[in-house]
Amino acid sequence: MSFVVESPQVQYSSQHITSQYKYQTSRVKNQNGKLKVTPIEEEIVFQTERKVPRIGCMLVGWGGNNGSTVTASIIANKYNMSWHTKEGIRNADFLGSITQSSTMSIGMSEEGKEVYIPVKDILPMVDPVDLVIDGWDISSLNIADSMERAMVLPWELQQKIRPFTQNLQPRPSIYDPDFIAANQFDRADNCIRGTRSEQLKKIREDIVDFKTSNNLDKVIILWTANTERFCEVAVGLNDTADNLLNSIENDHSEVSPSTLFAVASILEGCAYINGSPQNTLVPGVIDLATQKNVFLAGDDFKSGQTKIKSVLVDFLVGAGIKPVSIVSYNHLGNNDGKNLSSAKQFRSKEITKSNVVDDMVESNQILYKEGEKPDHCVVIKYVPFVADSKRAMDEYTSEIMMGGKNTLVLHNTCEDSLLASPIILDLVILTELCQRIKMKTCNDSEMQSFHPVLSILSYLCKAPLVPAGTPVVNALFKQKACIENIFRACVGLPPMNHMTLEHKMNLASLPNQISPVPSMPVTKKLHQKAAINGHTNGHANGFTNGHVNDVMVNGH
Repeated sequence: MSFVVESPQVQYSSQHITSQYKYQTSRVKNQNGKLKVTPIEEEIVFQTERKVPRIGCMLVGWGGNNGSTVTASIIANKYNMSWHTKEGIRNADFLGSITQSSTMSIGMSEEGKEVYIPVKDILPMVDPVDLVIDGWDISSLNIADSMERAMVLPWELQQKIRPFTQNLQPRPSIYDPDFIAANQFDRADNCIRGTRSEQLKKIREDIVDFKTSNNLDKVIILWTANTERFCEVAVGLNDTADNLLNSIENDHSEVSPSTLFAVASILEGCAYINGSPQNTLVPGVIDLATQKNVFLAGDDFKSGQTKIKSVLVDFLVGAGIKPVSIVSYNHLGNNDGKNLSSAKQFRSKEITKSNVVDDMVESNQILYKEGEKPDHCVVIKYVPFVADSKRAMDEYTSEIMMGGKNTLVLHNTCEDSLLASPIILDLVILTELCQRIKMKTCNDSEMQSFHPVLSILSYLCKAPLVPAGTPVVNALFKQKACIENIFRACVGLPPMNHMTLEHKMNLASLPNQISPVPSMPVTKKLHQKAAINGHTNGHANGFTNGHVNDVMVNGH
């Protein structure tokens, strides 16, 4: 759905959308125990390239459940495939993708109703069906056989997709049994041999080959392979770009396979996204990306249990209710669960799942003293029978008024890879869009890009990577608002504030924006049926607040 912003602060050309935007925030200083708040306004020029380039995505772990599923989903949508289910015919879709299946508000209509457009239409974005997919895997199965092994998609649909995937062969990947579970050995028949320096060279050659052979403008690399154990972070090892490169040259055992892929991506000018919980993006990787001005994003896809947690805890703390115990249990039977049955790999996942509530807890000093946190326990078990259908059970215990306790218990059954696949698409699509957005303040002589650590993508990650010294935001609605409001700024629209003052007072500057509220005698008795429209909250008749029966207005 196309739209245009009519404003002297917005210019459209064949190459760019340029907006002059007033960024308003506030600064707070503590002066002798008194908080002094100063509103701040800064003019920022945003410039977005309109041409969507030809994009390739290389997946590390292409033959896994996520890689094979997202590839199959792209093909199914590209060719408008359908298949039979117990409920009837099902058509391919991208449900779960915020770019493809969610909407955002662009303002109020003349009738006073909010107008929504698909998120993908706010700025020019790549269509997922136009993505060119390639990648690496330690297993030599082609993508058709990998899809069958994953047991995620219906059999009929698999057979329709198979002709498009049976010749898609993953490139050899890096297998290091010191970093992933020993139970992955039986899959590792497609491996890059040699030293770390030799492996790095081969990955770079693969990236160049993929880009040139497919005539691509850009390539984005995304890790969706097995969770690794945490690597050591140490001065002289991986604390700077130079030290990390030297460690690779010296074949240091604490340089993980995922870090090698990240370094190769950066050296080839390709954005790198870490979709697993391990500490791939060590300081040396971030330093190298900063030097090369290449985007990084991570860590770990936020798909099911953690996404709900980042909503529910935000709600509870915001409501003045104090969560004191959070217990999260999972069991799953796919290869991710098998790998996580190893203690070191589970520890990586446990860390990303456990830190998700920190910023919400720290936001309320009334509920929590400094350093105080809820008890938080995360358990993951491998149960092969359930395959990709992960079970998650959560218990939230909170303190309420006057010493009371409140306990919420949730059970969530979800198709793990069908939740992760749209997140992969969103990460790639939004990363590419961010590469086309430039900005500058009045103090800048030239346009600048986003910081190489692309924290705008925090919504999609369990443990968001942020630039050094900046706060981590885990609250889901804040993360989503960040994405939407930055994109609104790119087209010259103000941030959404949900004040809707046009419905709460008479605004002289908006005389035709809202319909006048019809007057009614205060003694009139209401008998009409419950109405959804008008000035009600959707459940009541007339002008009441929810009582469906006869209502006397103003007590009459």
